[in-house]
Amino acid sequence: QEQLVESGGGSVQAGGSLRLSCAAPKYVITRYCLGWFRQAPGKEREGVATVDKDGSKSTADSVRGRFTISQDNTENTLYLQMNSLKPEDTGMYYCAADFFLCDMMFRLISGDFEFWGQGTQVTVSS
Repeated sequence: QEQLVESGGGSVQAGGSLRLSCAAPKYVITRYCLGWFRQAPGKEREGVATVDKDGSKSTADSVRGRFTISQDNTENTLYLQMNSLKPEDTGMYYCAADFFLCDMMFRLISGDFEFWGQGTQVTVSS
């Protein structure tokens, strides 16, 4: 079964950087809306950054100016560059993709998207 596969998580000190990757089938990368979501222990999953089918991007206020979403259609990969990390960025990070629920994804609302990755853990220590 085709799926999304995240990588790049890890443990860093506050102020550090990480780049998350999400490998996807080519038709997903090129035709679906894509996004990164995260979930901290005891909290609901929240949207971090998304890219719509036309390339428009949305970013959560909490990470704007620090995180950047991008995609490489030749590598079939979605990225999340995370700079100036803070302890409150700690959580499990998931990539997601959907063909129809793009309005929801663009508004950074977690939903029953067609594709979800298994998640990659990010831990930021102070």
